[in-house]
Amino acid sequence: MPQAHLNRIATAVPDHDVHQAFVAFADNLLATRADSRTRALFNRMASRSGIQHRYSVLTPNETSTEFHINAYDFYRNGDFPATARRMQVYEQFAPILMRRALDRLALTTTERAGITHVLITTCTGLYAPGLDFEAVEHLGLRPDVERTVIGFMGCYAAISGLKTARHILRSEPGARVLMVNLELCTLHLQETSDLEQVLSFLVFADGCAASLLSTEARGFALDSFRALLIPETRDLITWKIGGIGFDMLLSGQVPGAIGKALESTGPEIVAPLPKEDIELWAVHPGGKSVLDAVERGLTLPSSALNCSREVLDHYGNMSSATVMFVLERLLAEAQPGQQGCAMAFGPGLTAETMLFHAA
Repeated sequence: MPQAHLNRIATAVPDHDVHQAFVAFADNLLATRADSRTRALFNRMASRSGIQHRYSVLTPNETSTEFHINAYDFYRNGDFPATARRMQVYEQFAPILMRRALDRLALTTTERAGITHVLITTCTGLYAPGLDFEAVEHLGLRPDVERTVIGFMGCYAAISGLKTARHILRSEPGARVLMVNLELCTLHLQETSDLEQVLSFLVFADGCAASLLSTEARGFALDSFRALLIPETRDLITWKIGGIGFDMLLSGQVPGAIGKALESTGPEIVAPLPKEDIELWAVHPGGKSVLDAVERGLTLPSSALNCSREVLDHYGNMSSATVMFVLERLLAEAQPGQQGCAMAFGPGLTAETMLFHAA
């Protein structure tokens, strides 16, 4: 059976660092709608978030770039935009961000001619013809390229995309797969004084990853996949389309549920490898508390999730794109033969995992 490989990854974010601007905006939002204790708790949690920077297609200043919609005009108190307006911005700016990542992937003319499949993962915007058509047009791909959009799976969708690519490559060894993971999470801020919901907005950001996969023995070999559906957690993460954007529920119980599940299933996830043989950990940084829960649940050394914590610090949680940012960093440093485990979490509550090794 041919071995699928993640040959290389390129990532991109918009121009505008909005993290500190959002903290100030949320503090003001809570000041008019919540008591002082709630506001103080938010600011304490913001200081402990493990995030210094997050990027958005919306700008908190007057700087003119490719992405130029003022965040304070977009999110006006008492007049937050309807879903249709948010989707207009997604359709306007998602292709720009995707093209930035695709250009950084630096595909050769030969590689472009050889691409047979395009996979897109996204859960923050919808339109058709969509990003799959935009990618084909931008790269000048063959008109018979096969296109698949994996939508609304949330933060673990990139692992599902890698799994899909592996199925393709094992059945068609001569195929080459282009995967794009793109999310504009900052388009779905809600006007609320609910602290749990405001804290979830504190984490999310915009970003894109583009990857090339084939059976050529370069990069990370994709060894096996395993899905873990955690019982009795169905309502802890939900993502639904509402009239005023997409409505997310991200319960504060999520880290505890993940940690508890990993305590009992950790050996199954990494089987047949002993956990001690895994040197490369690509854990989706859903938040600092999520990474802490994974570290405790799997009893990992404190340095094991350094790449995940760095991505969280520099970029926040970009939903499906985020674990690819972690894999990009690991790929740049990995030594041949090193074993790895990738893991991402999302609605269900589900953990999607992948074992891999450096070719």
